[in-house]
Amino acid sequence: MRSTLIFLLHATSICRLVGATLSKTDAKKLQKVEAKSSPAEFSVLDRGLVVADVQWKDIVKEERRFCGHCKKTFDGPVLAYITPWNSHGYDIAKQFGSKLSSVSPVWLQLRRRATGTFDVTGLHDHDAGWVKAVRKSNKKVRVVPRVLFDGWSYQDYVSVFGSEDEIEELSDELVDVAKTEGFDGFTLELWSQLGGNKRKELAHLVKHICETLKAKELDCILVIPPAVTSTGQPGMFGREEFEELAPVVDGFSLMTYDYSSGPRPGPSSPLPWIRDCVLQLAPNTQWRQKILLGLNLYGLDFSSLGTEPILGGR
Repeated sequence: MRSTLIFLLHATSICRLVGATLSKTDAKKLQKVEAKSSPAEFSVLDRGLVVADVQWKDIVKEERRFCGHCKKTFDGPVLAYITPWNSHGYDIAKQFGSKLSSVSPVWLQLRRRATGTFDVTGLHDHDAGWVKAVRKSNKKVRVVPRVLFDGWSYQDYVSVFGSEDEIEELSDELVDVAKTEGFDGFTLELWSQLGGNKRKELAHLVKHICETLKAKELDCILVIPPAVTSTGQPGMFGREEFEELAPVVDGFSLMTYDYSSGPRPGPSSPLPWIRDCVLQLAPNTQWRQKILLGLNLYGLDFSSLGTEPILGGR
């Protein structure tokens, strides 16, 4: 199975593999493993760290090390999300810019006004100096901020679906912002907002937006929920929508993480489920290269007090 990669840079490493709790004996052993901080001479592949049976000791030892001179070996596109609540992600994007095809800072919101007009908010977070630094590390990198359809009611969606004028105005607003701010396109997050309803109307809206962006040489990436739920049921986005949108969408940011939730402790991204999510959308290879496979760089800590992410600092 060949697909592309997408990283979530709001954490620095995967620090938990399963939902189990360490025993006292394991905890004592954990304290004896020291993290290495010296630069690595060889890649993780050459050091034998990319394996099916990952050992926690290797993660603790190696999670701070990287090979600064090693070239990118994956031949597909790589998209990285950058979140304002973790400033370290900004540094990572600059440091490893040469290995990224696109970066999607989580800055923007698209809001619909009562008059049927649209505004993009969050532009105060646009860090032009950081964008310049990322592009310095990779002249070909594409800056495609995530746009969250924020504060929309069900009626807002219905109104837009029923008005080609509003759809056109919405699309033109995104183009204007991209040109004004110097963005290379956008990553759209709206599909899950309606809980699986109005899928044909959503597809029509996304298709129009992407066609408008592409006409201006701007990228259009769509965030999509998993094609299969953790209970094995069909998800909110399926093969029909995928095949309809694949010709105009540059990449599908597939959410293959958060498989387990608070009431159901377990793995975050079990491999059989990830594979199933991809194959449900693209059983053949015609459009499969447009799937950006979501890789979470965090684990989840399940306890009686609730569920919270385990980040690199822990």
